[in-house]
Amino acid sequence: MSASRPSPPPRRRLTAAAVVGTLAASLCALTPSAAFAADVPTPSAHYDMSHSGATLLDVSGNGRNATLTGFTDASFVDAAGDDVLRFKKDGYAALPQGLVSGADNDFTVEYTVATQTAGNQFGWVIGNGVGAWNTTALGNHVFVNPRSGEGGYSNQVLSGIRVKTPTGNGEVRLPAGGGLNPGFTTLTMVGSGNTLTLYRDGQVISTTTHSSSLSSIVPASGTLGYLGRSLYTGDALLAADVTDVRFWDTSLTADQVTASMPTSSQKSATTQALLRGDLLPVIKGANATLDAVRSNLTFPASSNGVPLTWSSSDASVISNTGVVSRAVSTDTTVTITATPASGSPITFTVTVAAASASADLDAIDLSERTTENLALVTKGAVDGSTITWSSSDEDLVTATDASYVAPSVGAADPYRGGGIVERPAYGTGDRDVTLTARATLNGTTLSREFTVTVAEHARTAPDAGYASAYFKSDGDEKIYQAATSGNDFFTFSPVNDGKAVITSTADTTGLRDPYILRSHDGDKYYMIATDLCISCGTGWGPAQSQGSLKVEVWESTDMVSWTRTNGENTGITINQPEAGMTWAPEAYWDDDLESYVVFFASRKYSDASHTNSDNLYARMFYVTTRDFRTFTYPPTSWQDTGYARIDSTVTKIGDYYYRFTKNEESGAAGTLEAGKDIFLERSTVLTAPTTSSNWSADPTTTWQLTDTRMTTLETGQAGEGPEIIKLNAGDPNNTSGDGYVFLVDNYSAGGYRAFLTTGAEIASSSQSDRLSQRSTWNVRPAGGLPASPRHGAFVSVPQTVLTAMHDWTSIEAVTSTTALEVEARRATATVTAADGGDVAGTVTFTGGAWSATVPLSEGTAAVDIPSEVTGVTATYDGYSDGLVTTSASAEVPVSTLTITTTSSLRCVLGKAQVVVNVHNAATVAASVTVSTPYGSKTLSLAAGASSSASFATRLASVPAGSITVTATGPGDQSFTGSTPLAAGTCN
Repeated sequence: MSASRPSPPPRRRLTAAAVVGTLAASLCALTPSAAFAADVPTPSAHYDMSHSGATLLDVSGNGRNATLTGFTDASFVDAAGDDVLRFKKDGYAALPQGLVSGADNDFTVEYTVATQTAGNQFGWVIGNGVGAWNTTALGNHVFVNPRSGEGGYSNQVLSGIRVKTPTGNGEVRLPAGGGLNPGFTTLTMVGSGNTLTLYRDGQVISTTTHSSSLSSIVPASGTLGYLGRSLYTGDALLAADVTDVRFWDTSLTADQVTASMPTSSQKSATTQALLRGDLLPVIKGANATLDAVRSNLTFPASSNGVPLTWSSSDASVISNTGVVSRAVSTDTTVTITATPASGSPITFTVTVAAASASADLDAIDLSERTTENLALVTKGAVDGSTITWSSSDEDLVTATDASYVAPSVGAADPYRGGGIVERPAYGTGDRDVTLTARATLNGTTLSREFTVTVAEHARTAPDAGYASAYFKSDGDEKIYQAATSGNDFFTFSPVNDGKAVITSTADTTGLRDPYILRSHDGDKYYMIATDLCISCGTGWGPAQSQGSLKVEVWESTDMVSWTRTNGENTGITINQPEAGMTWAPEAYWDDDLESYVVFFASRKYSDASHTNSDNLYARMFYVTTRDFRTFTYPPTSWQDTGYARIDSTVTKIGDYYYRFTKNEESGAAGTLEAGKDIFLERSTVLTAPTTSSNWSADPTTTWQLTDTRMTTLETGQAGEGPEIIKLNAGDPNNTSGDGYVFLVDNYSAGGYRAFLTTGAEIASSSQSDRLSQRSTWNVRPAGGLPASPRHGAFVSVPQTVLTAMHDWTSIEAVTSTTALEVEARRATATVTAADGGDVAGTVTFTGGAWSATVPLSEGTAAVDIPSEVTGVTATYDGYSDGLVTTSASAEVPVSTLTITTTSSLRCVLGKAQVVVNVHNAATVAASVTVSTPYGSKTLSLAAGASSSASFATRLASVPAGSITVTATGPGDQSFTGSTPLAAGTCN
């Protein structure tokens, strides 16, 4: 942005390649006029955000170009002919020597900026040396932060000078003088002797005196300072739009400050041009373009700090708040006008598309292959069509239930009974189903078919240990993981060599409060985390008032490799514009909805502008999902008692859900006895609303309080982030077989502490017999948990996952053992996996030239052996998933001796006799023993011979039974078989 009094000729836009080569020849167009030169000295450097590659060009003619780090061409925006560099915490510029000298304390920096981000950040700094507060590594400096997040300077300009003294940090700050003006603001700092003066758009807003010398600040060589980078370790890079920066190695007068800076009309023009570019993607909302709008538009109350009012040329089609009517029968064009607090109105032409059932069908997005229940929507996402579903195989996927009735308590199933998936058994393979959606709108019905592959159940195995995920501190907001050494909960150690597992490069770039949920079928894990970065300079106030509306979500089958459920490097917006934040999301399976319920803490404002200051206590909301990719909207109020609540976690024991939550108040909250502590409630309906903390509440219609102030009396510390984990069978801590671990995050005292309890103890807690007041409720000594974990999650895992985490590799196949038994001429193979888990696939039986391949069923396979085979081997062939290794049995000899047997009854004088006919089908003689309930007889049979034996019962009626036949022959050949004995009566 160029400005003077009078204005210089319009700046010529040059291509990046042409700028360097033509800069000298163009100086005539950039040099101030004589009148300007008489008023304002030529700057030592002028950066109007022209650039060439990684070079920020000095257009003063002095050749003092700055070096860019982290930016791309996309970081620069042309706003009505004015270059704007958009600092998004992603880059900075290193300033060269010569802009300011240390010969005296006289200097001037003019900086034109717009930002809505309050944080620990520097707009510009003279000085070098990045380091921590009050250390020698931190260089001496003078700086301006255009919008601070610190107490006393919140949302105001923060500036100062720092020269370390032998006894202290040496920083002198200018008093808080207010914040930026709407749109672009020019901040000018003038150093004159031992006085620093800060101007905002030509008006003095702060001044201070100091005893420091610029000679102690200006480096002798190398980088002079930075644009957009703080010297304090841990401070974020700048988040702001910058359009013009000038330096003088002299003190400008007040008149010169005013004469030099861009005029209000120039800044307004740039502001409006930038506003238009920024507003377009915002106002579209969920619409792809403004040419075919079907869903509501978003009208922000401000942008870049500029207040906006909105109006529509036809409020019946698009309201003044952006609500789009779906009653239009033809495409309708409307003009939307955004009027800034200063400057000219900005208009947008919007075409509202006619309502169409086809648009609702187009919006349906079903996964081609699913492991979860399907979100078969019953209301069109675009135009609100009524949608019903039919299924080609309702045993595989259910259709919409026409008779569905919503429950009187809790959430209604948004899919009206449809989309419930019954996955094929492990080893039987995937199956396809055709689903037909019929959308009806305005009397017109359209249909569309979707083919979905329903995945077979994945392999499962007994749990053999535990995994954890957590973040470490407000200065280390990444996700770390740990795992136990075996099936003992208190043997955690870090995995991945202690390095972060997930570091965010999206959204706020901070990840906190990770929660891991095992899928309902147990074959994958979902992780969901808060999108918040305190270490980026976000204050706790802005974090709750202007916090993220997103959650960050991943899935994994091995707890090592995590992928975004939405397939994009960004979180998923689940919260509403009226919300102030989306904190500590957790999820739990709802048996009634057959969906996951995702719940989180949030403030809720009166509207999207967040201007009210009443009723801003944190409360709990929920949404539902079936795939952690699409979520119901808007969130439903879950816990609103008029007191602050955060950090709920849930487990189900018997017929009740049990919910542990933090009382976020600083003290008692009605019946909740103490602030910053955990309380317990129960309900038979997971989504039942809570409007009070009531010991006598009906748990079938709401949540009943069953304990309060559960941890502080034991730990001596405030606690949050409660977690409840059922212990595995075989864990030495699970002596009762009903063991649970309850954990609380003592956030100011080292992280999680643990309590051992049981499901029965949790379930029996009541006002008169509280769990936390029993002698069995004791905090364990510290140890055995991940080191200093903050608000995280704990989950059971099988041995394959436990091994993968410790080796930090993908899941490897477990070994198998194949055992073979032969009875008569029937071979049975039993395949066992080393981890005790499922085994699927086939077994191949081999004997000489004969072989047969048989599918496993519940770990066994059997086959009849041909008569010519004298020895057989069974080989487990594995399965397509490769999760269990192949194995083979030893060869088992097979006798050629074969005896066939039949039985009958005959009556003699009213008494029954059992007659057994025996045939030796072998080519050798055999000694055959026939055993019945009425005696045994041995027969000698030549090869191919037959004989019979009779057995008197002395009974008139003979019950059903069994006859056993054993035989021996030459060479230790043997045979064992049986034949049924039918019941009979002699009359």
